[in-house]
Amino acid sequence: MGFFEFKELTKEYKRGKQPFNAVNHVSLSVEPGDFISIIGRSGSGKSTLLNMGAGLLHPTGGTVFFEERDIYGLNDKEISFLRNEQIGYVPQGQSLLSNFTVFDNVCIPWFLFKREGDVEGRAFTLLEKVGISHLAASYPKELSGGEMRRTALARALINKPQLLIADEPTSDLDVETTAEIMELFSRIAQKGTAVLIVTHELDTLNYGNKTYLMDAGNLLPHTA
Repeated sequence: MGFFEFKELTKEYKRGKQPFNAVNHVSLSVEPGDFISIIGRSGSGKSTLLNMGAGLLHPTGGTVFFEERDIYGLNDKEISFLRNEQIGYVPQGQSLLSNFTVFDNVCIPWFLFKREGDVEGRAFTLLEKVGISHLAASYPKELSGGEMRRTALARALINKPQLLIADEPTSDLDVETTAEIMELFSRIAQKGTAVLIVTHELDTLNYGNKTYLMDAGNLLPHTA
């Protein structure tokens, strides 16, 4: 068993009275340092799969194991703490709080649970690593799409997670910025943090070490 694993993960919805599986009995094992990309068309189940993996959406069947713990066997507080402590999550689109500065947005996860340490030093170090320390006092409305994505990435890393999950992290970015963001993910994986992303951009696949195709809720090995 990997330290992070989907086991027969399933999510059923209904269209009218007709049930269908948005995610259909998906199993996947993730090891430390893995950089896994999941590709597929819109509506194939990619985001649903990630949301279940992050503990944000309860599955219809199957489960998710984190270090051999069934995360859906935890209560709400326990699963929230696990996600805050061990799983960095970069959601699709703009997710920053508009009335908070870049620096404050990055620090938010730190303060959701009681912990000790130098959050200011950690936040500035991360902003330097993602290349936007000069924007620490700026607000989201003053940022480009790439700068907002870098802020969200720094925020996801503030608590030193073992796993980083990102949903379409390069959508709507230009080619140069996409390459820069993917290089950041690659360096994160090289330092031992597992990275799991979903994307529809085939140009990003060279950065990871494993690729899967999501098709009508099914997860399949991808061959070029």
